Amino acid sequence: MKIPFLGHRPEKRGTPDPEGIAELLSECELLRSHASRAGIQLDDTAASLEALDQLLPRWRDDEEILPWLGNDAGLYLGTVIVRTVAGAAWEIWPDGQPVVRLASGREFDVVTSGREWAVSGVPELSQLYAEVAEA
Repeated sequence: MKIPFLGHRPEKRGTPDPEGIAELLSECELLRSHASRAGIQLDDTAASLEALDQLLPRWRDDEEILPWLGNDAGLYLGTVIVRTVAGAAWEIWPDGQPVVRLASGREFDVVTSGREWAVSGVPELSQLYAEVAEA
């Protein structure tokens, strides 16, 4: 039944644009700001993860910044993986959590890893990257 005044139903949207998602998740503004002030350029490489691991964790004294910085660290780790590991891509779980999926189908919850790194420094971001890149 067609009811003209109701208009057309919107078409089902396709899969989200993977490049758009990757671009959005790569912003990591707070982390980039902290790194820049420390003289570190985040250029989406494994070397930049090593440089982040060497930062003095002054953010640990600020309970407001800590979770945000950890979130950004995880998103940045994911960005480096997606941009440098063949077949890696962002996947969004139904609860909205972004994860990285490898070509093998294995998924990594990089945001949780980033939060752990921000709180304790372990495991190091470069170590996580090496494990993922090897897999």
